[in-house]
Amino acid sequence: MKPQTDDPTSAQPPNIASLDQSSCTSADDLDRGAHADLDLIEAIDSRLPQTQCARCGYDGCRPYATAIAAGRAEINQCPPGGTATIEGLAGLLHRQPMPLDPARGAEPAQAVVALIDEPLCIGCFKCVLVCPVDAIVGAPGLMHTVIAADCSGCELCLPVCPTDCISLPVRAATLPSPAAMAPRWRELHRARSIRLADDRLLLDQQRQQRRSAALQSQAANVDIAAAIARARARRSPPTSS
Repeated sequence: MKPQTDDPTSAQPPNIASLDQSSCTSADDLDRGAHADLDLIEAIDSRLPQTQCARCGYDGCRPYATAIAAGRAEINQCPPGGTATIEGLAGLLHRQPMPLDPARGAEPAQAVVALIDEPLCIGCFKCVLVCPVDAIVGAPGLMHTVIAADCSGCELCLPVCPTDCISLPVRAATLPSPAAMAPRWRELHRARSIRLADDRLLLDQQRQQRRSAALQSQAANVDIAAAIARARARRSPPTSS
């Protein structure tokens, strides 16, 4: 049976704009400011659990770290990291710790992994599409399975499963710990984000090509001589009787 949990946040990825560099007065200052911002983002990101669950309201830990660095997000929006992450971020940023935002869900008591009841799986592919670390493998119409070690326990696959065939058992002690997996989850999420961006670009290019081909086909069917004749007729003054 699935544990009772809050639904993961379905917020869209934030529009990550350049951080404010208005206090920099020279090219060297701008360069140093940019590096300082990146260093801060890296430092914040390194203290996040890399679950990539989106409960913070951002599409992964890195966007959340960027928002914290820019002052757009608080340090208490990560349920998987819980108190330890809040205290780590507070120490890094020289701020007072604060309680976990209850709107984001509760801190989990233990790490979990997704498990698919394979006889019930209909191969709908929905869980594969939402997994932020590509830990679910399968093809449309075929049975899916979870790579247990790579599963971050984000729970994003639960609400999309139409047959309720996914459960969340406790992460086995034989698997690498979440802390040990954090660097790999970070890289898996990064690789997935790049792949999805490439896919969107390809789709956009294909749409533009189809639209261009359709316009060319329409142009080829235009009777140029008849169109010129109609245009001339509209410009000619009426003949008096």
